[in-house]
Amino acid sequence: MDDGRTEPAAGLDPVDVYILFGSNLGDRRERIERGLSRMEQSGTRWTARSSVYETEPVGVADQPWFLNLVARGATTLSPRALLAACKDAEATEGRIPTVRFGPRTLDVDILLYGTLRIDESDLSIPHPRMNERRFALAPLVEIAPDLKDPRDGRRFAEVLAGLDEGKKVLKSTTREF
Repeated sequence: MDDGRTEPAAGLDPVDVYILFGSNLGDRRERIERGLSRMEQSGTRWTARSSVYETEPVGVADQPWFLNLVARGATTLSPRALLAACKDAEATEGRIPTVRFGPRTLDVDILLYGTLRIDESDLSIPHPRMNERRFALAPLVEIAPDLKDPRDGRRFAEVLAGLDEGKKVLKSTTREF
């Protein structure tokens, strides 16, 4: 019986994953679009994308606002291979690790990998801070309004409704994507 804690075998049935994309440097929309394409080349087929959201930075206030979106994909990559694909997409866009929560050309985070739960030093799924971040939850709930947190069974829509982090997250009104 799968309790959601073991890693599924790669190469079998595709797993639904939810990935958060963000950028606040350069041509933010184009960087996100290239990140999505790079991830697709690595083995993730996108099945839904949220609207683009303009989001106030968290952590380091003195930096440009971010664009964020969440994409749902189907992949046969293992969680570690998916993480490697995320890091590759970031590196391809010139991301260089600097100050935590600082500006970035591209940020690609695994929010969910099916119902899997991993808690390791370099990989945590579900994303450990997603329930504290409107910029992650608003686009996630847009494309999956009934999705539940595998940690406690709460609907992410309920978590979002109760969140008061004080950061602005605005749905973009442009249709450039």
